[in-house]
Amino acid sequence: MTRKNTLTKSYKINNQINVPQLRVIGDEGKQIGILSKDEAVDYALGQGMDLVLIGETAEPPVAKITDYKKFLYQEEKKAKEAKKGQRASGVKEVRVGSPFAAAGDIETRARQTITFLEAGYLVKVVVKFVGRSITHPEFGHRILNQIAEKVAGKGKIDKAAHFEGKFLSMTLSPVK
Repeated sequence: MTRKNTLTKSYKINNQINVPQLRVIGDEGKQIGILSKDEAVDYALGQGMDLVLIGETAEPPVAKITDYKKFLYQEEKKAKEAKKGQRASGVKEVRVGSPFAAAGDIETRARQTITFLEAGYLVKVVVKFVGRSITHPEFGHRILNQIAEKVAGKGKIDKAAHFEGKFLSMTLSPVK
């Protein structure tokens, strides 16, 4: 089974390189010097390795003498590590169906909110008003306050309760 290469960047190696002179770096990271392309390719192949162009925009361009497969593996590993370090971003939305929601429903929405906050997301808690329920906004405020109390240790109010049309919403951010 062949493994699919997830790298999006492609590198020029050996005779694919089209520049007359290169700054050459050895496999250990030590600089060899500025060589012509042919000298650098011969030097690399003489050591049983490949010449990989890693810095095309530099003056002169930079090439490294290394095993190409090993080089790709290390680059893929670096990319995965960098991706691991990224934190979740964005806003998750938790909707409460009505301003007259039952205690169990509020408890469930509070647990969902805690889960999202622990994952590092901003959470927008929304209460939807349908029909004449809009005449009693105090019930929606009561629900949002209950949820805010239940998640007090995990999140803090980022944006207080406010109306957006027929929706009453509040934004919570995770506590560091």
